[in-house]
Amino acid sequence: MIEQAKRLDHVKEYYFSSKLREVRAMAAAGKDIINLGIGSPDLAPPQQVISALNEALVNTGAHQYQPYKGTPDFRNAIAEFYQNHYQVSLDAETEILPLMGSKEGIIHISMAFLNEGDEVLIPNPGYPTYSSVTELVGAKAVYYDLNAEGNWLPNLEELAKKDLSKVKLMWVNYPHMPTGASANEKLFADLVNFGKENNILIVNDNPYSFILNDNPKSILKAEGAKDVVLELNSLSKSFNMAGWRIGMLCGSEKNLNTVLKVKTNMDSGMFYPLQAGAAAALRLNGDWFSAQNEIYQSRKERVLKLAEALQCEPEKDQTGMFVWAKVPNGTNAEAFVDFLLNKYHIFTAPGFIFGSNGEGYIRFSLCATEENINRAIKRIKPAA
Repeated sequence: MIEQAKRLDHVKEYYFSSKLREVRAMAAAGKDIINLGIGSPDLAPPQQVISALNEALVNTGAHQYQPYKGTPDFRNAIAEFYQNHYQVSLDAETEILPLMGSKEGIIHISMAFLNEGDEVLIPNPGYPTYSSVTELVGAKAVYYDLNAEGNWLPNLEELAKKDLSKVKLMWVNYPHMPTGASANEKLFADLVNFGKENNILIVNDNPYSFILNDNPKSILKAEGAKDVVLELNSLSKSFNMAGWRIGMLCGSEKNLNTVLKVKTNMDSGMFYPLQAGAAAALRLNGDWFSAQNEIYQSRKERVLKLAEALQCEPEKDQTGMFVWAKVPNGTNAEAFVDFLLNKYHIFTAPGFIFGSNGEGYIRFSLCATEENINRAIKRIKPAA
């Protein structure tokens, strides 16, 4: 029998990969499952994007290999998007690298900068892929605490007191998943200074900045940020294009060229029509986000009613496409999620999968119709 590589010894299958098999099996057995567990947008992409994709399909050369760094038009669209929405100036030729989804970027960045034994600061709670990729490349995960008392923001003063001599990279994610917390400009400025003082590459993962958020921000707006910061972004959530796998990495030419050494050895250029569609999306005006947020706000109001019916306590001032809520006192989150799934056929995400500080919480997704959310409420409170 061929044994698996040792790098997999400490890496588990992604929670949703295994749990969704269970959910699908229940559905196949005739159970009417209401899925409020994952952040996969159920709404359609903009019609202009579909049109641009279809038109590009018949362009000469559309089906050939494309540039590793993306087409000039796509990079220009990213630069325009950052200028228009974040007031960040980027050189389209040197400071932008298109990605096949920002998740790809996490492993590319890690492979490009981390040696075996290097340490990585990872938020707890946070996106599980930061940890698994760190393990895959042989680096060491060092978790920093986020909690409700600190508004789910890092305490950089406390972090600075620790031995950071082996830390090479720090993952941050604002607006934050799973808690919905937002960063202010002071925190971003402080993170840039923290990176400079400790020779740490700061990477902000920024796919949620337009969902139920009237003030989108980029860490790259902070003074001197490009020296020590990379920012991942994505079209998956903001434009309902998760299956298209389109993301971007922005930062200094030097850092992007380092990542490019990995990327060019792992894939080829993105399919041309996808880039054409993505460029069309990025050039839409703010009316698109307003229309989407009307839908998400209405759904959120219903999910808050569901949380109330379950005696869960949502965090205040959340942005993004989730509702993060504390389960009733004395309740184990995983057991609570399994209870909802098995008794009411409602699937939600337990907070522990995002780190130990997520224990005691569950995450509801807003990627479900109002009709289905109302059905979930009625299963808990039939008279509602």
